[in-house]
Amino acid sequence: MLQQRRLKIALAAVAMLVSAASHAQEYPTKPITLIVPWPAGGSTDISMRAIAESASKVLGQPIAIDNKAGGGGTVGPATMAAAAKSDGYTIAQIPITVFRLPLMQEVSWDPSKDFTYIIHLTGYTFGVTTSAEGPFKTWKDVVDYAKANPGKVTYATPGTGSSLHIGMEQIAAMAGIKLTQVPFKGGAETNAAVLGQHTMLQADSTGWKPLVDAGNLRLLMLWTAVRSPNYPDTPTLKELGYPLVYDSPFGIAGPKGMDPKIVAKLHDAFKKAVEDPAVIATLAKYDMVPNYKNTEDYRKAVVEITESERKVIDSLGLAKKTN
Repeated sequence: MLQQRRLKIALAAVAMLVSAASHAQEYPTKPITLIVPWPAGGSTDISMRAIAESASKVLGQPIAIDNKAGGGGTVGPATMAAAAKSDGYTIAQIPITVFRLPLMQEVSWDPSKDFTYIIHLTGYTFGVTTSAEGPFKTWKDVVDYAKANPGKVTYATPGTGSSLHIGMEQIAAMAGIKLTQVPFKGGAETNAAVLGQHTMLQADSTGWKPLVDAGNLRLLMLWTAVRSPNYPDTPTLKELGYPLVYDSPFGIAGPKGMDPKIVAKLHDAFKKAVEDPAVIATLAKYDMVPNYKNTEDYRKAVVEITESERKVIDSLGLAKKTN
């Protein structure tokens, strides 16, 4: 009896392994959901749709975009970590806030344990804009006004803890001024806020580009290492005297416990996508460039990014209180 039971257990284990291997080999057999944790119509949404469309051709299945905005880009990944199966059919864009917010407050996820990192894709061009009808012509105008009116300068961001929020607070500290953040869910809302002069400034990625190009918004600075070829007259942070570069790189991950074979298939499809000339052209419209890292390098980068963010959060006094 004991031998029979052991044999049954062994056969069941083999069957499970064969089934799992077969699933990984056949994957994908149905559409994949890609969570974009920002509102539709922004630079992230548009670029991720282009990447997903290209990757879907490689995978042979559609990739459906699910916009789950909020929490500075963390609501979508947190929802996936809590509820999605690890079968490769739900994945998410992972903004840097997924690593930063746990350093600032209690959250429901652990970035070192709750995700299967797949591939690192690209990063953003960030800039600060103001209404073309407003009083600020240059960043110096902002600083001068803020020194005379502490806390009166308001700026819209896509959320507390986002790179735009942290970046603006670093800039303010270096400039010796106090600014007031007004958090929103994403670029569509921050565009509307600054355009309607509900806030005096907007700090965001290049979803503002059409409005700047149309002359409705004025671009005061960029957070890139060098000037953008699209905006050769706009100074960088470094040129304005702030030794900072912010590009907030991002990639794609799934829930914890994904089969490495499925991870490899997703990695290969998305790698081909960021090499696709059509995708590169879409990214270029928003001053984004491919920044590829394979699965292992992405995992290592997560550790490095987290430690780097810890130092910045500590320096700004924004670290969560521990008992």
